Amino acid sequence: MLAGTVAWLAGQPDLSAASWAAGTAIILASLLIEIAISLGRKEFGLDLIAALAMAGALFLGEYLTGSIVALMYTGGEALEDFAQRRARRELTALLNRVPRTAARYADGQLQEVSIEELNPGDRILIRRGEVVPVDGIVMDGIAVLDESALTGEALPVRRRSGEPVTSGTTNAGDAFEMVASSAASDSTYAAIVRLVAATKAAKAPIVRLADRYALVFLAVTLLLAGGAWATSGEPVRALAVLVIATPCPLILAVPVAIIAGVSRCAGKGVLVKGGGALEMLARMKTVILDKTGTITDGRARLIEVKSRTDLDPLEVLRLAASLDQGSHHVIARALVAAARERGLELAAPSELREAAGSGVSGNIDGHEIAVGGWDFISERIDETAFSRDIREWIRRDGVVSVLAAMDGVLAGAFLLADEVRPEVGHVLSQLREAGVERIVLATGDRTELAESLQSFLGLDNVAAELKPEDKTRIVEAERSAGPVMMVGDGVNDAPALAAADVGVAMGARGAAASSEAADVVILMDRLDRLVSAIRIAHRSRSIALQSVYVGMGLSMAGMFAAAFGHLTPVQGALLQEAIDVVAILNALRALGNPNRGWRKPTHLPHAELLKLEAEHRALMDVVDEIRHTSARIQHLPEEEVRNQLAHLDALLRRRLLPHERQDDEELYPRLRSRAATPDAFAGMSRAHMEIQRQVHSLTSLRKALGAHGPSPAQRYEIQRLLHGLEAITRLHFAQELEIYRLLEDEQ
Repeated sequence: MLAGTVAWLAGQPDLSAASWAAGTAIILASLLIEIAISLGRKEFGLDLIAALAMAGALFLGEYLTGSIVALMYTGGEALEDFAQRRARRELTALLNRVPRTAARYADGQLQEVSIEELNPGDRILIRRGEVVPVDGIVMDGIAVLDESALTGEALPVRRRSGEPVTSGTTNAGDAFEMVASSAASDSTYAAIVRLVAATKAAKAPIVRLADRYALVFLAVTLLLAGGAWATSGEPVRALAVLVIATPCPLILAVPVAIIAGVSRCAGKGVLVKGGGALEMLARMKTVILDKTGTITDGRARLIEVKSRTDLDPLEVLRLAASLDQGSHHVIARALVAAARERGLELAAPSELREAAGSGVSGNIDGHEIAVGGWDFISERIDETAFSRDIREWIRRDGVVSVLAAMDGVLAGAFLLADEVRPEVGHVLSQLREAGVERIVLATGDRTELAESLQSFLGLDNVAAELKPEDKTRIVEAERSAGPVMMVGDGVNDAPALAAADVGVAMGARGAAASSEAADVVILMDRLDRLVSAIRIAHRSRSIALQSVYVGMGLSMAGMFAAAFGHLTPVQGALLQEAIDVVAILNALRALGNPNRGWRKPTHLPHAELLKLEAEHRALMDVVDEIRHTSARIQHLPEEEVRNQLAHLDALLRRRLLPHERQDDEELYPRLRSRAATPDAFAGMSRAHMEIQRQVHSLTSLRKALGAHGPSPAQRYEIQRLLHGLEAITRLHFAQELEIYRLLEDEQ
């Protein structure tokens, strides 16, 4: 088109006509092939109108008109292709997780062989961090496995000699040997890969927004063009109608709005694989959630510490974490992370000895320390009243217990669990506000753990102990109520992600299989990004529909004018370009933030959010100290009670209260000045007042202690006060973080 325009300006009309005709013919030929393929699949779209307009322009010698129509059409195609290519570049392929080789024993020697060469009965070495290539049986020792990608169980499991190992799991401990019980092609992981491929092949393609208007608009256009030609006897009128009818508000404006939405999602850390997936996001009626890594964090975290009354719980944690620095076990790394979050200075271990999958012992600061499970520690300590209490204390579902011994005596114990994400409650309520009618939990985890979540999350249904094919069946069953979204992160979720109308993968730490099978990948480890994506999808779709209604309304007016001979084909093409500009400018609004009125919306820059989250993490040792003091207050000697309360009182006034005052005096006013309502943070300020009141009450109780120390009633009152102070502080921190994240989402 550019070459023809230059030739026309240079006074070479024949050359310009040839240039315009050649460009139009090339695009028309390509388009006709695409239409033939689509008709073979029984798919009808608006491409047919564009093809008729280009063909008519060539037939009637209106080459400039044909070139303009061709440019409109290819522009829309290029926009969508760009978005899809960008999405593919961001993804990790499914086969990246599939092991390529394995270490097999042959004639007493280890040989690296292709997994296709493995046969049942082969002896294989699985090294630390490797993915198990085939199903098999543990030979000697203990295998510590991360099965979260397959079963949804976040905590590592131990498999002893003679117990089965499933392909697709990861060796989280020391190297172990196993005997293959199947070939690679018959393994559990290979079956899941095949299930994903079959499900994606069977899944109906997403019906695009533009295509839903295609048949009606096509019929109206052909009827009007044919009527204009028949009544006037001038085929040029029919061409003018077709040119103006070329549905550029659909071909261009809809992709612009949708791809703008895809771009905004990418800015939020959500990768949407194409416009069709974004359109479908706005229509969800049922959301199915996996548990591990989706509802929960997917990692073991320290939730409680219990130590002897003569030891500081944080000191016990410091000693255990110092020793665990020498271990690569998943739980050991969790303890080390917990100690560092609390600002503890870890010592270098010496004389380190590790029993794979059981525990580790060594020397820390001159003390003989042992850290591990009950069986490992009980062999190294004498039984005491404290050890008997701990044995009962650690018997809880859904947690992993770790014990620490010092110089042959039990020092304390730690409970770790995969905790529910703090933002889940808000996310679920926001999903319902966005039009989701049913929220279902589908997990491979144990039934009792799944049902415990339903009691406080308000889920509509729970299904547990599921295999990959079971999750796919749930997706199909829920589809009767409307479009279904599946959210997960493991290999076991991949078939269901592929089967759902929209599959959403938690891709920050999830398996590559889930990212490959999904339509949407959340690249950040935050479930609330799903709500952001749905809001963007609703807005982008709304703007796209506005562009359609305005653009098509103007096009219909122009078509009638052309039918009555008031517009030539070139004039019609130029008018259509003007209509396109209006529709596209409206569609580009999807790139910006929603108009929230005259007041500037409250928001937090991402860097400031991270800073606030870090401040809360830095104060967790203070909150832990409240818990530890309340647990020990009944058993401490009189003088020690005074010292402990004085230490805690000073700690709260030195670190916790200044933080709360700073929030009230600096952060809240800054955010309140830009909020839609001036009292948006009144509830948070009220919590600050309650924390300050309880700290003041603690000071009063401490000063009221008699000369002979606290009475039983005073001990009880102090313990009751500390329990309340810990609870309100933890809840307040969680509420603040949820509000901060919500504000950051409004950028």
